[in-house]
Amino acid sequence: MSNADIREPAVAGKFYSDSAPKLRSAIEQFLQDALPVKVKKPVAIIVPHAGYIFSGQICADGFKQVSHEKYDVIVILGTNHTNPGFQNISLYPGSGFRTPLGTALIDRSIVSALIKEAPADCTLDTSLHESEHSVEVMVPFIQVIFPEAKIVPAVVGSPDTQMCARFGRALAKVLKNRRALIVTSSDLSHYPSAENADFVDRETLAAVAKLDPGIFQATLKSQANRSIPNLYTSVCGEAPILVTMAAAGALGAARGVVVSYANSGDMSVGDRSRVVGYGTVVFTAEDEDNEKPDAASSRRAAAAVSEDLTPSDKKTLLAFARKTLSRIFTTDTVPLARGFDERLQQPWGVFVTLRKKGDLRGCIGRMIADEPLVKLVGVMSLQAAFNDRRFPQLTADELKDIEIEISVLTPMKQVAGANDIVVGRDGVLLSKDSHSAVFLPQVATEQGWNREQMLDHLCLKAGLTAGSWKKGAKFSTFQAIVFSESQFK
Repeated sequence: MSNADIREPAVAGKFYSDSAPKLRSAIEQFLQDALPVKVKKPVAIIVPHAGYIFSGQICADGFKQVSHEKYDVIVILGTNHTNPGFQNISLYPGSGFRTPLGTALIDRSIVSALIKEAPADCTLDTSLHESEHSVEVMVPFIQVIFPEAKIVPAVVGSPDTQMCARFGRALAKVLKNRRALIVTSSDLSHYPSAENADFVDRETLAAVAKLDPGIFQATLKSQANRSIPNLYTSVCGEAPILVTMAAAGALGAARGVVVSYANSGDMSVGDRSRVVGYGTVVFTAEDEDNEKPDAASSRRAAAAVSEDLTPSDKKTLLAFARKTLSRIFTTDTVPLARGFDERLQQPWGVFVTLRKKGDLRGCIGRMIADEPLVKLVGVMSLQAAFNDRRFPQLTADELKDIEIEISVLTPMKQVAGANDIVVGRDGVLLSKDSHSAVFLPQVATEQGWNREQMLDHLCLKAGLTAGSWKKGAKFSTFQAIVFSESQFK
């Protein structure tokens, strides 16, 4: 095996860490957090291929479904992002794919067999693979979970129904009686709002799970005709999904099971106004639907929503904040905020404060309760660590000396004037002209300020002169549930 035969990584350091320890740790932690196995007899999985910081957890959910199996060969069906004029199937002709974890060997006997079975559709073309990320980002997962398995990288050029069906049948014929898995690489909707993506993507996943190409393509066409704002596409891997449906059906798959879903807006680093959707589906040879409702989800759905946070809730939020900071330093990824009690999924405003040996090291929050509390805790933890302009960015070495404090905010109410503000109880938002600033309730107490001193300092923070609050200023107050890690040690 010469270096000329090896495909070098194109997106290491971009879509996933180029550090082998960080990369392995990221995948292992994603797998630890993955949803439990839902089916037996898996034949194929459909998983997303975006940067791991966005889609890695959903991808791990898919790989978790097959992690208990043993495979000799894994076929990776990638999406054609790089050559819109290419219409066929490009098989990689070399000996391996290299990642920071080493080189995954290619099963060249399978490649040769596929060329023989589908000569009109398959070609050996390295150019389709050189910068294609959809295949590459699957390889590290395979290297961690199935280190002995060989791979067969394929890029499916276009969603030509007949070609995809032919190649799917050829793939099934070649893989029959082999310990083989098909991994299909596809993201879902591109760039609608998170709310629109959630609706469109769940509809798409339901269609994929029916294992019927006609229903799947009709669903995509229907979505395209609805003029959903900024919906560029409902699925970028239509072609490899069509191949997988044909191959999985020929290999005995009876149905598809939707395992998990999220979009980039669900992540602590995401923007909910413009997202990409990620889902995972497993095609299984099980005839009966043996899925059982997730007990934890049922309990969460039945839980009464309360405005009071329990000690357990507080510890959970603090742990998630620390986990978010630890993961960004150790794996270049962040955890997905899911699996939490219903109380913590309600929209609350929140501030996260970082202190290093008692001194303020960062504090940023969001007053508007527009996203789930637990997700905002992750978002604000990162903001406090890296985007508080009063301080340099937090470093990994500092994290052990950091204490995390969380302030969960009650809804804000405008008050008539300064005399309605109670120091120590109320947080205050001051607004005057185009200037505004906010203090949490605990700030005045920690600094030993009375009301006038607090408002003078609030003016200075807003870029006004001290005393400006006395004329023309508006005040809104709120309270906070404040808790820190030291309370639970």
